[in-house]
Amino acid sequence: MIPSLRQTFNREWSPAKYERFLSLVTERSGVAPQFRHSETPCFLPVELVDRMARYGREMVAQLLADEVYQRDSCAAIPERYRVPNEATAPLFVQADFGLDANLDPQLVEIQGFPSLYAYQPLIAASYRDAYGIDPALVALPGGLSLERYHALLRDAIVAGHDPAEVILLEIDPERQKTRCDFLVTEKRFGVRAVDVRAIRKQGNRLFHGDTPVKRIYNRTIVDELERRGIEMPFDWRDDLDVEWSGHPNWFFRLSKFSLPYLRHPAAPRAQFLDFAGEVDDPSQYVLKPLWSFAGLGVVVGPTREDIARVPAERRHDYLLQERVDFVPVIETPAGMAKIEVRIMYLHVKDELLAVNTIVRMGRGSQMGVDHNKAMDWVGGSAGFLA
Repeated sequence: MIPSLRQTFNREWSPAKYERFLSLVTERSGVAPQFRHSETPCFLPVELVDRMARYGREMVAQLLADEVYQRDSCAAIPERYRVPNEATAPLFVQADFGLDANLDPQLVEIQGFPSLYAYQPLIAASYRDAYGIDPALVALPGGLSLERYHALLRDAIVAGHDPAEVILLEIDPERQKTRCDFLVTEKRFGVRAVDVRAIRKQGNRLFHGDTPVKRIYNRTIVDELERRGIEMPFDWRDDLDVEWSGHPNWFFRLSKFSLPYLRHPAAPRAQFLDFAGEVDDPSQYVLKPLWSFAGLGVVVGPTREDIARVPAERRHDYLLQERVDFVPVIETPAGMAKIEVRIMYLHVKDELLAVNTIVRMGRGSQMGVDHNKAMDWVGGSAGFLA
């Protein structure tokens, strides 16, 4: 995106530097990468990232002020996953943007659920140290310092509790691709990742072993619970004596479900499949199941047959979203690559604050690993702003 920086990086890149980067990531996180990390960071104009951050804030504000969306999104939470004592706004928000032919940001998805908040600063630092990235290039938006970032994240996750009484809740955390983030979260904040089946309920309280659980940093994906038929040791509907770091209801409420309610220049129009009617040219859309994760079940440019295969009783659980052809903007030795920039927010008091970015690079139809197999210069990355 910034030609002078890109050309210098490509010219000075070497396999040895990339191996050094991967070694630093492994050493600092405590585990070898479980998903592909790109050979390069991305150099992004600060004005572009600021614009993405503003767009995300505008979209969330629009949704929270929309009475129809508030009503419908609340009703969309499956009854068995309806957790009491919901927060009035999502603590964690992430908005993913691609770049269209005019290099304008266009929303891909938005979610009220956390991902690699602890791990991403480690990625940026490892790129910086392995490749000698100019210290003047910052990795955090809005002039945020790394110390302030960690303080905000600590408050969001731990919130003043004894870290031993705060858990990161996940399914088989030792086997997740995001285990790296769990390990860094524990090193940085003292909060351990705990399997959902290792929790014990006594009255309206939860325990891990003999330790009471006062706060839960929730990373449990409901779609995975459903697919694997996992039985929980407590009912999500129980009125438990526990705080939520990221209330689970926002997994459903601020999600793909939100897309049809957005009216914003950077939000491609979307509609629930049962309201779509006859589609003249389905290849100009993306078919998305509402509750899947990591791109599972998404069809870019579906056929009429793809759409017809969705059972009538499940058509409200799918979206048709206008397709935007994101352009390749990163020059690499393996060819031009597309990017998807995730703006990561925290709700701090009443402000939705952009605190970090994740960049994903790809040359396939989507940015997920399955769509970029056997490719180099693709995968997870970090953004440096100039």
